[in-house]
Order: sequence, then C-alpha cells, then structure tokens
Amino acid sequence: MTAIHDRKIEDEYLTFDQATRRFPAFTEGSLRWHRFNNTGGFNRCVRKIGRKCVISLSEFLKWIEEQTDL
Repeated sequence: MTAIHDRKIEDEYLTFDQATRRFPAFTEGSLRWHRFNNTGGFNRCVRKIGRKCVISLSEFLKWIEEQTDL
C-alpha cells in the first residue's frame, strides 16, 4: 500500500488568475462564467478546496480540445 506522501503528483493546478496569465485568450470573468454555467462540462476542470477554486491543467486542456462550436 502506498502512503499519500509517496504518491507522485502528475497534474498542475492553477488559480483562475494564473490560468488567465498562462492562457491570455481567457479572462478571469470568462473562466468564472464557464464554471457558473458548467459550459461543456467545464466543472470537471475545477477543484474547490475551502473557498479557493483551482483549475486542473490537464483537464482544462482536454476541455479546450473538446470545444467544437464553430
């Protein structure tokens, strides 16, 4: 059995502010709008810890690839 501290972290988590700096096509307001409306299942990207919300980078990139509204 593996202890929690022995597990390898394979994902990166970003605050909404950090995500907007890394992906300037998105504003903080647009990310919050997608979260509020769960656009295309966006909430699977979000982890809420207490009052803090963070975005899973790997899930966010998958979510972007799935958006095909043209």
